[in-house]
Amino acid sequence: MNSSASREEPSRERVRKPEGGSNRRMGGTLFLDEIGDLPLELQPKLLRALQEQEFERLGSSQTIRVNVRVVAATNQNLALLVADKQFRADLYYRLNVIPILLPALRERAEDIPSLAEHFVGKFSARLGKPVDVIPDEVMEVLKAHDWPGDIRELQNFIERAVVLSPGPMLRPTLTELKQMIRQPTAAAARTFAEAEREHIPDVLKQADWLVGGLRGAAARLGLPRTTLLYKMRKLGIEMRRARRGRSIQQETPALSGLPGSEQLQAVAAF
Repeated sequence: MNSSASREEPSRERVRKPEGGSNRRMGGTLFLDEIGDLPLELQPKLLRALQEQEFERLGSSQTIRVNVRVVAATNQNLALLVADKQFRADLYYRLNVIPILLPALRERAEDIPSLAEHFVGKFSARLGKPVDVIPDEVMEVLKAHDWPGDIRELQNFIERAVVLSPGPMLRPTLTELKQMIRQPTAAAARTFAEAEREHIPDVLKQADWLVGGLRGAAARLGLPRTTLLYKMRKLGIEMRRARRGRSIQQETPALSGLPGSEQLQAVAAF
């Protein structure tokens, strides 16, 4: 279900107990796409269905019991939406049981060969074309591209290349390849890791070195807390467990009131 398309008027909601007859039961998996776009007036309805495991179809008095696995996806930062009162906190915590962050394709270039081979096989079979080889020079271009359109852009690129390839080797147009490997500007030449290594410590300082929570650095960066900690370790922004003592407390006043497990000192190591 696409949540952004669910814009029913709140007056159409019907919440009543069943009036005789047996309740119907439903199971399976419910995928809620773009859950961050769900209108505020519909969020209480979804919360009720999740908590009570029942709902009623519009125009019906029969309650339908459900036992479904709910998977919700969004490209927005729900924690920030909650802080801005654009998303209900109770619904956010009801959905946020097992959060899974899927990084942008530019952050996982190691996945590009597998994805490219998958799409080549998919489209060659669909189009009836025996394309099954990706030249090394083409693969290097694919891995170096930053893919602002993420996986959809890669998928469309591969489909277009399969259509245009005259033989078993994937042959994108030279014009498209040149656009992908054009010389970047001086500002764009900085790697993504370098930008993160400079930006994350600044955000940590703005958050008074608080990593988690709605106003912590992770929420400001639009990342789960565990992902931010991973990035800090990967980029050399070390997390050191603060020792009890006056000198450490003076250096990290923003952490002095937290439990021992949360008393962490972020140190940028360059």
